[in-house]
Amino acid sequence: MGVVLEFPEADPRYQSAGRRLKRWREERGVGIEALAEAIHASPDVIRRCEAGRSRLDSAQLEAATRALHLPLWALVSDVPAY
Repeated sequence: MGVVLEFPEADPRYQSAGRRLKRWREERGVGIEALAEAIHASPDVIRRCEAGRSRLDSAQLEAATRALHLPLWALVSDVPAY
């Protein structure tokens, strides 16, 4: 028999951040591969983050905001912080 791989469930704390990341990435017309390259991560990291199964570390978050031409608050909150 084959091996069953367990995948982590989506974490409610990460789901909203993942939705924001995906929304902004799509609005900016940036592909998963391009964003992954910009933050020095694999495309799977982006997919897991967008699905709420993982999160970006602070360096990746900063790189993502630069790649998407966003202020930092745009990926961490729905409320403008300026």
